Amino acid sequence: MTHTTEPSSGADRQGRGAHARVGGNDKGGHSKESRGSGGKGLHRRKFLGGMAGAAGLAAVGAAGVTFSMLTGGNNSKASAADASGTLTIPELLEGTTSGTTTTYTLTAQTGTSEVLSGVTSTTAGYNGSYLGPTMKWTKGNTALLNITNSLGADTTVHFHGAHIPPKMDGGPQNAFADGVTWSPTFEVLDEAKTLWYHPHALGTTAEQVVKGLAGMIIVEDDSDVSAALPSEYGVDDIPIILQCLAVDAAGDIKYEAAGYRTSGVVFPVLVNGTNVDSTTLGFTATKKRTRFRVLNASPSDIMTVQRGDGGTLTQIATDQGYLTEATEVTTIRLVAGARAEFVLDLEDAVTLQAVVTTGWIRGGSGTYDFLTVTPDATDTPADLPSTLNTITRYDTSAFTERTITLGQGTGATMTIDGAAGLTMAAMTMISTTLDAEEVWTIKNATQLEHSFHLHDVPYQLIEINGETPTGVDLGWFDTYEVVGGGSIKIAMKFTDFADDTYMYMLHCHLLQHEDEGMMASLMVTDS
Repeated sequence: MTHTTEPSSGADRQGRGAHARVGGNDKGGHSKESRGSGGKGLHRRKFLGGMAGAAGLAAVGAAGVTFSMLTGGNNSKASAADASGTLTIPELLEGTTSGTTTTYTLTAQTGTSEVLSGVTSTTAGYNGSYLGPTMKWTKGNTALLNITNSLGADTTVHFHGAHIPPKMDGGPQNAFADGVTWSPTFEVLDEAKTLWYHPHALGTTAEQVVKGLAGMIIVEDDSDVSAALPSEYGVDDIPIILQCLAVDAAGDIKYEAAGYRTSGVVFPVLVNGTNVDSTTLGFTATKKRTRFRVLNASPSDIMTVQRGDGGTLTQIATDQGYLTEATEVTTIRLVAGARAEFVLDLEDAVTLQAVVTTGWIRGGSGTYDFLTVTPDATDTPADLPSTLNTITRYDTSAFTERTITLGQGTGATMTIDGAAGLTMAAMTMISTTLDAEEVWTIKNATQLEHSFHLHDVPYQLIEINGETPTGVDLGWFDTYEVVGGGSIKIAMKFTDFADDTYMYMLHCHLLQHEDEGMMASLMVTDS
């Protein structure tokens, strides 16, 4: 199979801003032995990821803040590779329900895993050595989480994409020390969607996430549309957590610029914690229709999901819930932190591919056959609902307008509106009021790739690099690509929550950029 570095088609990808590769890549051959539709084949990936040029859409230059993850306490050993070659499904965390409140227990802990086959890496996870269990929340119910920090260092747990009070959001103000249990609680107001959880402390997010602190959240509701879609976890409702990491030959997982530039560093791709550099995982679909929830949990690289046979994926959701209708696409492009959902109705086996695009100074590059889905079912699924969601486009004529500039300071410092958010006091603070309606132009004043994430409320895309969005870009988002020299215009309403002490965050979700200052605070107060 021919090695490629870009999606086969960009016309219908989820993040559709023009993206050009600038600068060369240290790429060698990447080939896969031919196989039948259900075979595993062999990946050969012996090249280093791309070194971005000094300017252009994929070039960046930011060093990470040093953070030392201690290894002690709840250490455990697990292999990130599944020798059977089958897809590993993250455990579903069973909460304890009393009335309408469900209590979940998580421990952030250190451990070891094999991120590279046969090589032990120091890692971290929730309730295990690497990654975390999937949580299911139900709209209208109350979630209570008891989260114990056993990392040996401060951490937070942010519920990425959740519409919850700022005091419970898990931002930098919610940092808690080793040995402490943090117990946020809130009513689940979100409709059906795919969220995730991960650390968000100042200066340490990149290292803690790349070590393995990440997990998926599935929000369920009682709508007729949700009832008509696949929802049996691990059977026809499948989580896919994609990661491209930087790892040296000794297994040390890198997170900062010096580490990424180290000679001999490779950029493995992991799927639910399993390295797919030299294998294609398998999944047997016991229902003809299978739903896939895809999260790009990479620190910086872009993941584009597509079918190996060039066929279409039926996309049903973006970051923040269902599209208006099921939409046939050939690629789904996810920047760091973004999610999407699609379904496959299969008669024959299909192989899913991940096309990796370097997002930072170096990173992964190439096309991976990561999962072969083989149907073994006799059921006949009903037609998908003709309408999945009603999305009323904002009339922004009376909305308050702001321009937010993503910039670069001296050295490795990254900025928002000229300020490097290395401390809460130093970062730009944006103030708004409850029920405010606003349009923001997010301007990328650098030639670097950025992934813009807003906490608290979802947003609609109004413009992408000056063009009106179409197709799946008319859905709801909380994380979206802003290419070098480009811009997006987004609209949102600040509903439900106000606080004069705790703030939400807005930032680049290239985690190294976030740690180097590309983060600002958002305070929503009563009008």
